[in-house]
Amino acid sequence: YLFMAFSGEEMGLLGSNYFTKNSTIALDSITYMINMDMVGRLNEENTLAVYGTGTSPRWNQIINAVNKDFELALSESGVGPSDHTSFYLNDIPVLHFFTGQHEDYHKPGDDAEKLNYDGMQKISDYILRITAEFDNAGKLAFRKTKNESEEVPRFKVGLGVVPDYLFTGKGMRIDGVSEEKPAQKAGLLKGDVVVKLGDSTIVDMMSYMRALATFDNGDKTMVTVDRDGKMVEKEIEF
Repeated sequence: YLFMAFSGEEMGLLGSNYFTKNSTIALDSITYMINMDMVGRLNEENTLAVYGTGTSPRWNQIINAVNKDFELALSESGVGPSDHTSFYLNDIPVLHFFTGQHEDYHKPGDDAEKLNYDGMQKISDYILRITAEFDNAGKLAFRKTKNESEEVPRFKVGLGVVPDYLFTGKGMRIDGVSEEKPAQKAGLLKGDVVVKLGDSTIVDMMSYMRALATFDNGDKTMVTVDRDGKMVEKEIEF
C-alpha cells in the first residue's frame, strides 16, 4: 500500500496528475486507488458518498456487503473534481469517499473541533474492510464509466446556495445559503429542499442544474421548496 497526499488538486489535479505521469511504480501494477477527499464531517444520518463505484464490476457487491454503519450515496462515474480522476484516466479502478460540503469550506472556521473523529474512525474501518476483500484477489478488473461531468450544463446565474450532495431524497436540499445572494434575498433557508424552479420539476442535482442553466442575469422566477413537509413558494431574482 502507498499512502499519498497530493498538492495542487484545486488548480487542476496537479499533484496526482504528475504522479501518474512520473510514477515511482509501474501504473499497470496498481490494483486500485482509494481517495479520501473530505471525510471529516460525517453527519448525524451517517450518510457517506462513494464515487467511482462503476469503475470495477466488483465494487458494488463488496462496498454494500461490508457496510454496517452508513447510508450510502453511490455514483458510478470515475471522473470528478478530485485526485481519483487522474488514476481513473489511466484505467485504474477508483473509489472516492466524501462526507459532503459544509459552510466552513475554504474558510478559517474549518477547524479541528468541528471534525467528527468517531465518524472518521468508522470510515477508515469501512475502507479497511473493503481493502481486506481484495488482499488476495489479484488484479481488479477495470471498467470505463459514463463521464457525468460532461453532462453538467453551463450557468450564467446562481442561487447562491451550497447544495447537499449527500441528499438521497427527491429534489435538491440546501446545505448553506450565501450572504446577499438571490436565495437569501428570497428567504430560502438551510434545509429547504428545492422541488420546483420556474416551470421545471426538480428531482435531483442534475435536474436542478439543467433548470438553473435556462436563466439569465436579471430574470425572475418562482421557486418552490419543501420546508419541513410544507410547500413554500418564493420569487427569485437572478
